[in-house]
Amino acid sequence: METLNTNISNYRNLLKHYIEVQDEQSLYGAEQISKMFIKNNIPPEEIINLHIQALEELHPDMPGDFRYSMNFLLEIMINYGVAHQENHSLREEQSELKSEIAIAAGMQETLLATTKPDVDCLDIGVVSVSANQMSGDYYHFLKGSDDSIGIAVADVIGKGIPAALCMSMIKYSMDSLPEATMSPKTILENLNRVVERNVDASMFITMFYTQFIPSESKIHYASAGHEPGFYYNAETKKFEEIKAKGLVLGVSPETDYRQYERSLHDGDMVILLTDGVTECRQGDRFIETEEVLEVLDQYSDLPAQEMVDKVYKHFERMQNFQFRDDFTLIALKKKPVTK
Repeated sequence: METLNTNISNYRNLLKHYIEVQDEQSLYGAEQISKMFIKNNIPPEEIINLHIQALEELHPDMPGDFRYSMNFLLEIMINYGVAHQENHSLREEQSELKSEIAIAAGMQETLLATTKPDVDCLDIGVVSVSANQMSGDYYHFLKGSDDSIGIAVADVIGKGIPAALCMSMIKYSMDSLPEATMSPKTILENLNRVVERNVDASMFITMFYTQFIPSESKIHYASAGHEPGFYYNAETKKFEEIKAKGLVLGVSPETDYRQYERSLHDGDMVILLTDGVTECRQGDRFIETEEVLEVLDQYSDLPAQEMVDKVYKHFERMQNFQFRDDFTLIALKKKPVTK
């Protein structure tokens, strides 16, 4: 308290000087003492008490009415000071929480990192942007020993650190599966058992898994309650919904997932996404599926990565650069085989 006592003395002297001459130098000194009070987290009632002590020393014959008014102010500032301290503690806790979330977001980015595969007959574009620091969306590419490509798109119904932990578990489980189990049906059934055993029942995870087989120019796919994708027929230049039924992951350990397949011809395209795309808003209304398809069609002639980037920018502008949900969009365009 030696520093504070020294400044009490400064306070009294500065107050005395200001009462006598009212100069700028005294006000500058008061500003410096104020900064010291803030730095040392001195509550407001102690500052008022200090002011009263200084006045009593400078003016021992201070009028009673004035003295009572200062005591009245001191009583008010005691309650104000308690509230101030509580707010200060909350701000510190909030700052620590933000720091922890920033660290967790960095870990999530590292843990969930995936590499877009380079495939001769497939042009792949992907954009995935979280609405907040921690993303509830997840996508992952796998490459099989038979040159097939696995593409997973998932969404955790719930955000924040629990969702990030869930996604890390899903990625670890997928990486641990033997290559022989790359079929969408088998992968979803394995993941379903992992989720059912390890994830709280209040959390829901949806996933759409697609396997592209270059030698057959086909995709095999299955869904665990995920947002349907779209198939673009290059000959008719029309989109159609990719329908696939299946329960969300973790509901029942014995869930069977049906597997579907579809042939791809040169120029055909498969769109995989999360509900952050289909549930974009314009003002207070959700956009219709037809509007999503119109935007996809508008950029369908572009290379896949350029296409998804343009679509993302379109919806970003539509929502005044403020997404309310995580946004993940993947485009798979069938290319002619390079000789």
